[in-house]
Amino acid sequence: MAEYKLSATLTGHEDDVRAVVFPSAKAIISGSRDGTVRLWKLLSDNPPIFDGTISSHATAFVNSVAYLPSTSNFKDGLILSAGKDTIIEVREPAKAPDQNAERLLIGHAGNVCALDIDPGLQYIVSGSWDGTARTWPIGKWEPETEFRGHEGSVWGVLAYDAETVITACADKLIRIFHRSGKLIRKVKGGDDVVRALCRVTNHPSGAEFASAGNDGVIRLWTLSGKVLAELHGHDNFIYSLASAPSGELISSSEDRTARIWKGTECVQTITHPAISVWSVAVCPENGDLVTGASDRVVRVFTRDPERFADAETTRQFVDAVKESAIPQQQVGEINKEKLPGPQFLQQKSGTKDGQVQMIKELNGTVSAYMWSASAGKWDHVGTVTDQAGSSGRKTEFEGQQYDYVFDVDVEDGKPPLKLPFNVSQNPYDAAQKFLERNKLPITYLEAVAAHIVGNSQGVSLDAPMADVPSGPGSDPWGSDQRYRPDGAPTQATPARPKYLPQKDYLLITVSSLPKLQQKVQEVNKLLIENGQKDISLNPEELETLVAVRKQFEAKSKKPVPGGLELAIKLATSWPYKDRMAGLDLLRLLVDSSTAASYTNAQGENVVDVLIQSSAENDPRGENHLAMAVRGFANLFSTTEGRELALSSFEKIQNFTSDSVKSSTNRNLLVAAATVYVNYAVLLKSNSSDTNFEYGLSIVDSLRRILEGQTDSEVLFRSLVATGTIIQIDNEVKSAAKDIYEIGKAMDRAISKANEPRIKHLVAEIKEILK
Repeated sequence: MAEYKLSATLTGHEDDVRAVVFPSAKAIISGSRDGTVRLWKLLSDNPPIFDGTISSHATAFVNSVAYLPSTSNFKDGLILSAGKDTIIEVREPAKAPDQNAERLLIGHAGNVCALDIDPGLQYIVSGSWDGTARTWPIGKWEPETEFRGHEGSVWGVLAYDAETVITACADKLIRIFHRSGKLIRKVKGGDDVVRALCRVTNHPSGAEFASAGNDGVIRLWTLSGKVLAELHGHDNFIYSLASAPSGELISSSEDRTARIWKGTECVQTITHPAISVWSVAVCPENGDLVTGASDRVVRVFTRDPERFADAETTRQFVDAVKESAIPQQQVGEINKEKLPGPQFLQQKSGTKDGQVQMIKELNGTVSAYMWSASAGKWDHVGTVTDQAGSSGRKTEFEGQQYDYVFDVDVEDGKPPLKLPFNVSQNPYDAAQKFLERNKLPITYLEAVAAHIVGNSQGVSLDAPMADVPSGPGSDPWGSDQRYRPDGAPTQATPARPKYLPQKDYLLITVSSLPKLQQKVQEVNKLLIENGQKDISLNPEELETLVAVRKQFEAKSKKPVPGGLELAIKLATSWPYKDRMAGLDLLRLLVDSSTAASYTNAQGENVVDVLIQSSAENDPRGENHLAMAVRGFANLFSTTEGRELALSSFEKIQNFTSDSVKSSTNRNLLVAAATVYVNYAVLLKSNSSDTNFEYGLSIVDSLRRILEGQTDSEVLFRSLVATGTIIQIDNEVKSAAKDIYEIGKAMDRAISKANEPRIKHLVAEIKEILK
């Protein structure tokens, strides 16, 4: 089945969109913490354009909405909404917000956080932080039944049929009641707060309803209380569930996603540029879905190409997702030093749709990438920011506790300065103290203050607590006391990290050593069976192979005796088609001073071996070439290796530039770009008469890559190399700008891979070129 894609973006709310319903293809209803309910009417189909009007104003946050379809008494149906003011408002859609509502339903003593209408249109059911659920007969609008016995807030309600009401509670239990109030059964809904319920139809499991909550698991149930299946995939609280006409389930979560589930499998993950996707609903007429999120935006998604958003709207959405900041506490503790680098994204596939992988980028920031099973690739979905304040945890700095302690880079090559900040402070006061403490010019004030505001997202002290009821009905297990990163009406743009110049050498050392060993053993067995014992490995060499594997697994830098010679034998004497494992092993082993110092009987070094063993066949195998170029990149890990790379510049450059000239092999191109990054770092750190000549040669190769390639990682690494190499001296910079017209090449790169990181990097390079 086709994927959901963005159909429309509906803006107008001034705070989190907490609830949405999608009663027909021509109308959407949303409720927000800004105290309004909005009705969005479809004006045109292709692309879809909705016009939003305020249906009602509440005196406090609106947390739940529902829609009663057309009846004989109400031809346009009725909009129901409720929230912190404890009142359920019943209103005709055509009425203006200053006109009287059809009815105000009063009875709850706490925030009304859930509403539902039974399929027979006989009654509505409401759930509240006061620990009760209530039914209200439609038309009579008087309290009918109060469902008691809950030991916490009733977060979710489901009017399953004319006689059955189901509740989800903060006490971790699901209760099934008769409409009269009699408790039929209660079951443990999970290991944490149960928040969401929905009716399930046409599901292959035979389930009758579904639940979800703070443990991030969706459970499928029968009315008898039997769990038929558990759906795992979300990484945080699940706030909302909806059932599609197709039998699929839709869920939304604090992990920034809405997910589509077919059977028990997550078939699509839709990441939002927001911390919380509060609510999701499905249109019964066409299967489109709508979400409401903490970034104040209502979004519509569709599988029908006729209703896809226009290219510009889609681009803005994709860019917003990539540029969004993810508070570190949302992803847990991160050890940057143990995170894989960008090469992981080319070498490893995800295991399931929606899998998130943290990557340490070239500039030291941590980015989140999500696996798209349908597209078979990792999508960039945001940058992790160190924001202790968003979970209430404090960070110690110089003996005091702070909500945030930011790292601020003010000078290349020096450690970042620490900027402590509490949300009770004025950002400008904190910025001024930071400048005074570090004896920095006052001209930095605006930039530092903007950095504080942007990275703390304008947190407000009183807003979260205002949403928490007092008394016995308060919700000690819920999340509404959490800092809401989108609470401020305006946000300054945070200062972006600088990529340039690149200071560290990049290595390509990720490999599956067990598979490598297995491949060598399989080929070796075939060689023996085919009578080629002269080139096969003997038992001692096989033991060496095992020892090399153990060396890498133990992360030991001590070379294994005979290991390098073994790799060279595999890469040079085995048949060309069987050399990949040997070349793979060799490119890993060049990451040592021993390899850099190697010479054979003919006086050839490891660079010569890599070139000859990978290129002796006609036609040359591009994966073989990629392994050789990866080996060149890994030479830069040692002083001896860097000396060899410099003395062998012409060999390496001629081989690399020739290999990528007409190639579209991603592994080869990423490896080549990495080699150029490393040469740029080396040349910038060394003063040599050859710098100008070598620098121009690399600039020319980078220009060709930027003009001819489309892969974003290839272009990104090539831009990092470009931005670093032009800083080795003014002559190289001038030649790159005026002779090689590197600016035009960068413009072409942006046109093919319009990612935020690439745009920011190009802007940084152009600033250097001025």
